[in-house]
Amino acid sequence: MPEPIELSLVVPAWNEAAAIAAVAAEWRAALDGLGLAWEIRLYDDGSTDGTAAALAPLAAADPRLVVTRQANRGHGPTILRGFREARGRWIAQADGDGEIPAAAFPDLWRAREGADLVLGARQGRPQSLSRRLLSRGARLAVRLVAGGAPADVNCPFRLYRSEPFADLFARLEENSAVPNVALTALAVARGLSLREVPVPFAGRRAGQSSLAAGRALRLAAAAAAEILRLRRAPAAP
Repeated sequence: MPEPIELSLVVPAWNEAAAIAAVAAEWRAALDGLGLAWEIRLYDDGSTDGTAAALAPLAAADPRLVVTRQANRGHGPTILRGFREARGRWIAQADGDGEIPAAAFPDLWRAREGADLVLGARQGRPQSLSRRLLSRGARLAVRLVAGGAPADVNCPFRLYRSEPFADLFARLEENSAVPNVALTALAVARGLSLREVPVPFAGRRAGQSSLAAGRALRLAAAAAAEILRLRRAPAAP
């Protein structure tokens, strides 16, 4: 029988050839330091640079790194796929750009006792207009629908306990634009135990974000619509 997986880490990557190998190596070191059985699920979301070539040798060198290449779906659908395919009792998510260092993850892991969701709260993060619009819009959507909101509702550095979120992973739409926002809101609405941990923001290693102001507003609106739909739907038996 395969060894039970304690932690699955889901990492989406789009055109991160310059950074992804170093980011993966840092995560391997951080997770090895925790002394647990883990897997890292790396998703190349239709990259057009050398990301696929950078990822290929990683999986060959360590079977705990599961590399999947897919046609471009977007960040939200990609991480949702990862959540559904993850095998761990706990599921973490981090982005392939390395904006939040893997060395900060042990603080989230230590905070998991008694929690269903542990969120990073980014510190020292300069934000463009598009990022401010998405962050504020998403937080407002969560507050209006769920009655309250953590400080950093869409932080891509988080830890889910699989059991209470399994049905939500399954019920989210395949093309969910901002699943982390929807999952945060539903955790608040359901009264799940949520904890926030400050994490440092180091900035992306290379390249630049493709998020424009108009798209940020659309993502926030889509998140609000999905939260409402899920709240109105009957819970799984």
